[in-house]
Amino acid sequence: MSAPPRRPRFHPLRVAGVERLTDDAVAVTFDVPDELADDYRFRPGQALTLRRVVGDRDERRSYSICAPVGAAPRVGVREVPGGFFSSWLVHEVAPGDEIEVLPPSGTFTADLTRPADHVFVVAGSGITPALSLAATVLRDGESTVTVFYGNRRTNTVMFADELADLKDRHGPRLQLVHVLSREPRDAELTSGRLDGARLRTLVENLVDAEHVDHWWLCGPHGMVSDARELLTGLGVPGERVHQELFYVDDVPPEPVRGDEETVTGPSSQVTVVLDGRSTTLALPRDEPVLDSAQRVRSDLPFACKGGVCGTCRARVTDGEVQMRRNYALEPEEVQAGYVLTCQTLPVSEAVTVDYDA
Repeated sequence: MSAPPRRPRFHPLRVAGVERLTDDAVAVTFDVPDELADDYRFRPGQALTLRRVVGDRDERRSYSICAPVGAAPRVGVREVPGGFFSSWLVHEVAPGDEIEVLPPSGTFTADLTRPADHVFVVAGSGITPALSLAATVLRDGESTVTVFYGNRRTNTVMFADELADLKDRHGPRLQLVHVLSREPRDAELTSGRLDGARLRTLVENLVDAEHVDHWWLCGPHGMVSDARELLTGLGVPGERVHQELFYVDDVPPEPVRGDEETVTGPSSQVTVVLDGRSTTLALPRDEPVLDSAQRVRSDLPFACKGGVCGTCRARVTDGEVQMRRNYALEPEEVQAGYVLTCQTLPVSEAVTVDYDA
């Protein structure tokens, strides 16, 4: 019998630098020791999951890597007012501190070995994976990049100087269009929200949509939905479109408790498989599998608990479940039985959820 796949685990990484980007955003760079270099080698578009434990609160958040391939891993963080995690990173973390970090993960990437034409539609902190992707592909000397970047005002633009430097370095191969919703600009086209109507005009005037190889969408749900609808209407094949939502709900989940509570009401016998170990639990049908199973299996992987990051992905190998929402799995993954356990309710009498599959 083959051994189960080794799941990535958290390692304490030293903070090498904290760069102030705006009043409410920073870039945090990590120093990776030589013995962990292979574990933390990333693909552009991937993310790091960070962990913070305070008392009985075990919080994780996923942040997109905003460095080109080959550089030290770096994440961009914008503060969510009152956020337990983001406020700590933006205002308290300093060089020399240690933070528990999982190795890179995520599917917001593609085969970038051949020169191609790329268009990015991003807003706010959605620029973080776009910066990693754009800086990497532009190195080949042939690829082209167009970035439609929506923000509120000039002083809220993350990585403004770095983007300007990329433009200076790569000239006409990088087209950078800033769209500001709360600050008038010289052109009416770039003054306002980056919604479907404005994006349609930008694409029609600045992009040869038929010849774009990769469309990258990263931002709030409304913007991403508008962009997908536009691209579908333009006849863009689905395999050319990559999307990622950034998670903005920084309200922490309930703390994980070590005791198993008595289940009242309808329940299912749920078997959880992780790292080759199976645990069968009586879990309520009105609570996500992740939340209820964590009270006994505190080692279950998670980050955002909002159906966005995909960290809690597992495969249902027996029984029936209902997934409430999904912003991380591709249709073919869902068809193959994969679910986000933070959004999955047990339905049948018996269910098996396999994190090793």
